[in-house]
This record gives sequence, C-alpha cells and structure tokens, in this order.
Amino acid sequence: MSALAQAVDAALGEGGALATALPAFATRPAQQRLAVAIAHAIEHRNELLAEAGTGTGKTYAYLVPLLISKRKAIVSTGTRALQDQLYHRDLPRVRDALGIGVKTALLKGRANYLCRYRLEQAKGEPRFTSREQVAQFQRIVTWGGRTKMGDIAELDGLADDSPLLPLVTSTTDNCLGNECPFWSECFVVQARQRAQSADIVVVNHHLLLADLALKQEGFGEILPGAETFVVDEAHQLSELAALFFGEGLGARQIVELARDCITEARDVAAAIPVVEPPAQQVERLARDLRAAFENAPPRGTRQRALAIAEVEDGFIDLLAALQALRRALEGVRESSPGLDACHARAGDAVTKLERWLDVAVDDSDDVCWYELTPRGFRIQRTPLDVSGPLRQHREQSKAAWIFTSATLAVGGEFLHASKRLGLWEPETVLEPSPFDWQTNSLLYLPKGLPEPSDRGFTAAVVDAVRPVLEASKGRAFVLFASHRALREAAELLRDAPWPLFVQGQAPRGQLLERFRASGNGVLLGTASFREGVDVVGDALSVVVMDKLPFAAPDDPVFEARLDAIRRAGGVPFRDEQLPQAVIALKQGVGRLIRSERDRGVLVLCDPRLTNKSYGKIFLDSLPPIPRSRDVEDVRAFFSDN
Repeated sequence: MSALAQAVDAALGEGGALATALPAFATRPAQQRLAVAIAHAIEHRNELLAEAGTGTGKTYAYLVPLLISKRKAIVSTGTRALQDQLYHRDLPRVRDALGIGVKTALLKGRANYLCRYRLEQAKGEPRFTSREQVAQFQRIVTWGGRTKMGDIAELDGLADDSPLLPLVTSTTDNCLGNECPFWSECFVVQARQRAQSADIVVVNHHLLLADLALKQEGFGEILPGAETFVVDEAHQLSELAALFFGEGLGARQIVELARDCITEARDVAAAIPVVEPPAQQVERLARDLRAAFENAPPRGTRQRALAIAEVEDGFIDLLAALQALRRALEGVRESSPGLDACHARAGDAVTKLERWLDVAVDDSDDVCWYELTPRGFRIQRTPLDVSGPLRQHREQSKAAWIFTSATLAVGGEFLHASKRLGLWEPETVLEPSPFDWQTNSLLYLPKGLPEPSDRGFTAAVVDAVRPVLEASKGRAFVLFASHRALREAAELLRDAPWPLFVQGQAPRGQLLERFRASGNGVLLGTASFREGVDVVGDALSVVVMDKLPFAAPDDPVFEARLDAIRRAGGVPFRDEQLPQAVIALKQGVGRLIRSERDRGVLVLCDPRLTNKSYGKIFLDSLPPIPRSRDVEDVRAFFSDN
C-alpha cells in the first residue's frame, strides 16, 4: 500500500483524524476500501468506476484522498443543491478534521450569479405581472446591494423557475464580456478568479459538461490544470452529456432576444425604428408557433413536428423573421455593445434553426427533436453516442478520473456504465450499502395485480397499497411511472386519513418540507422523486413504485438510440432498456433507508418482477431485502416498530 493510501486508510480508521475530530463519525470498512481505491487512482492517474451503496460514506471517501494528495482537483456533483451541500458542509468538515490548509472554491454556471448590468436594465424597464413579482424584485435589488458573492442561492424563497431570474442573470448569449460597464464588479469573473487559484473546485455536471463541450461558460482556463476529476452522481453524466454535445434553441431564448433588442435599441435613438418592428415580429411569431403545436405530442421527432402544416409554416416564418432581425441589427450593431451582442445572438439563432430544419445535413449519429412546455417549445439536435467525445476529453486531460454513484452496476456488472461513459478497461469497485437491510427492511410484492398495460392497473395498485399505508400510518412515497396514473391515484386517495401531498400542487422543495413536517404524510410523485431526495427518520417508512421504470416510449432520443443499437446488431432491450430501468429502480429504492436507524417497507407493484425472466435481474440488483407476498408480514413489520 502506497504512502498516500496508508495515510487515507489511517485518517478514516479507528482513532484516525476524522474519528477524533467529528463526534458523529463512525469507522466504516467499506468507506476505507473505497477511499484507498480512489487514492490509488489519483496516484496513477487511472480511471475508476465506483458504486457505493447508501451509507457507505462516499463523499468523505473521495474528499479525504483529494485533500491528502494536495493535487489540484475538480469535484462535480449532480445538482446545485448537492454542490452547495458539498462545498458549505462536507468539504469544510473534512478539511478542518485533517488540518490541511488547501484553498477551495465553488463555481456555478453564469445563470446562478446576479448580473449587475441586467439588474440595472430591469430597473429601467420593469416587466412585472403581479405585486408579488414587484416585491420579489425589490428583494433582489436590496440583496444585490449587499451580497459579496452574487450567488442567487443566497436568496431564500426565490423559485428556480421564477420569471425574474432571466431579468437579473446573464447567459452566454447576452453577456457583454469585457464591454460590460460592470465588468470590474462582475460576480462571474470574480468566481472564476477564485477558482483559478483554488486547489479544489466544486462544480456541477452542467458546468463541467458545458466546458468540455466548449459552450463558453468561462471555465476553460481552470480545467486544464486539474490533476484529478471526481464525478459524483455519475449515473447522470452520459444523459446530460448528450444535451451538451448537441445544440438547442428554445422559445424563451428567442423571446428574450427580441425583448433585449428593443431594450438596447431604446438607448440609441436611431436604432428604435430599425430594430423594434422586426423584434416585435420575432416575439409574435415565436408565440404563434407554440400555438400551432397545440395538438402535437409533448415530445417528438422533427419529422413529426414538420408533418403538421401549421408548425412547418410557423418555423419557416420564424426563420425569416430572425433573418430580418439580424439584418436590421447589422446596420446598428456598432452603436453599442448591447446591440452588437444582440446581433451575434440573432446570428446564432438563425444558424441553429437552419441546421435543425435542414434535413439534407442529417447525420445518423444525431437525432433532431422538439419538446413542448406549457408556454413554449425547444428544438434540439442530440448525438446518440457521447462516449467518444467524453473519452477524448479525458485522454487530453491526462488526469485521474473517478466516477462514483450509489447506482452504477447492473447485476453486479459495470459494462453498461463503462460503455456509456467511453471507459474501456476502468478499475472498478462495488461496495454494497452497509445498512442492516435484513433486519430493517421488507420488500412486499403484492399478489394478483393485473398487467401494467391493463386499464384498471392504477386502481388495483391503490387497492393493494391501502393496507400497507394503514399499517404504516401513512409516512410514504408512492411513485408513479406517469402523470396520468399520478392524477388517478390522487383522486382515489382523496379521502384518505393521512395528509396527501401531490406533485404539482407546490414546488418540489416546498412539497418535501410539508411532507417532512407532517410526520405521517403520503406523497404522490413521479420520476423526479426517485433521486436527490433525502428524508431521514420515521417520516418516510414506505416507498411504493407502481411500475418498473422503463424509459417512456415517446422519448425521441431514446427511441433513436434503440434503433441505432438494432442497426449495429445489438439487442435494444438487453443492451439499453433493461440496464437503464435497473439503475432507475435502484435510485427509487435508495430513498427508503437513509440512516442506520431507518426502517421501512419497499412495495413493488409490477407483476413482471415475478412473471418475466428479466425480473430476476431487477431483484438481484437490489440490497439484500427479505421478500414477502403476504400483507400480514407488512402489518407485523410495523407492529414491531
């Protein structure tokens, strides 16, 4: 064992630095083994795939070797919330326990930082639709005068989808760069400078991928210096990478471009009559195009969209309007940095829309598709296989790459994850959850349920779950494969004796807080509650999943990927659908037991687990949970609690 590995093992062991400094710390052999494997990968600049079940302590397992090695490192997490938790809580604890004085930095994408230029513009031309928005904007203005970091996360109570955010943050499209009058005070520039001089930089996958895909998030000057990359929640990376290595254009971007053109033109008198008419036309046509999509499926291929005559005409008209706006801006672009930036943005929008519409430039490795939102749309060109570019960037970095998650293996094998990430012969580590699943959990597989395709399936699931909820006195997540099933179940459980929390009734964070506070609530949700949700203790004692989480058949990228596998001689179900569903199921199961003292029942209602041969692969990928098909065992489990 190398000196680094020995130091890491000792720090996490009995009487080590963490056990001495952190009162709640407990030595875990699985954590030590994982940390030693990570130390080895850091030293030899290897690629490591590591699955660490819930309770292994994977965060400390990679922070300890990173800190002791004193090599410049990038740590990437799945979400901004995890990023904040890692930077503000976990990293300082481990750093202080080890007594190692390394410089750390938190870096997010530019849309997470207040833009002083955009804030000043919003003051001059308010676009508010309610008194509540006016009050929220005043809060932002007040906070903007005192914040040191400019991180929007400092603002409590501002929803992630607040319409105010685009007004007070910048994008790569509308940032003026060093032409900005507030350049010397720019929070994004300051965050980059801190990151450049730091030993450990905490980012999220969006920012990491934006840089790898050269999307100009401004992080490129930091990545080349890193000697180690840790990708936490690595099961998300390949799906996200497909978006970043492709390109997209949304109605929101187009409308914001049109509005910014008008705002910038009003500072240059001669530009107003030139720019305002075509900008207004672009905004109107973007809205008309969304209306033309009204009867289309929420997601689909480009061919499906253009088969609707009104949609095809709408795209052609919108392209012509964007071209006209670009020509109008050409004549006034030198009048101000803002108009020059708008001209560049208009040109970029024209190029992306032309490429999406041009069937002649089709590439078999890309799929062109659209997605609808309640008030907008997005068009996207997505590569089907990102393993090549991911591998290329790793090889260029000449760094150690550690990919870790609680859900990477399928049936104990890493073949699926390796292939998706472009890893040829990585080192692998699989550390199961150390929790006592045999004693503290039960898997209940209800008998007599119809096939998932049966019209009465959701009603049958609710009937099967009622006695479980009665035994547990609520305290449950009930997760559905579709929003339709969610709505049906909510109606069927409307008069239940427990507080009912239904996805969509409130923002996700608020819903979770209310659920925790209730103590005996039942939360009905869909796929978004399968991961990134941490409810420790008695408030969550049951997790129900209605169907095996196979990807939706209406996902155009997924369907194209299956076709590509078929053309290459593979078997789509075996090679893609099954492993992806196993990983998704493991994510949902991971919500149940979050600490050593947690107890709970997992209810899987899909009869395919027992009547299809592939059901064994799902069951074998779960922790060692005792199984039962008798609801009396569920009642006995909770009567012992």
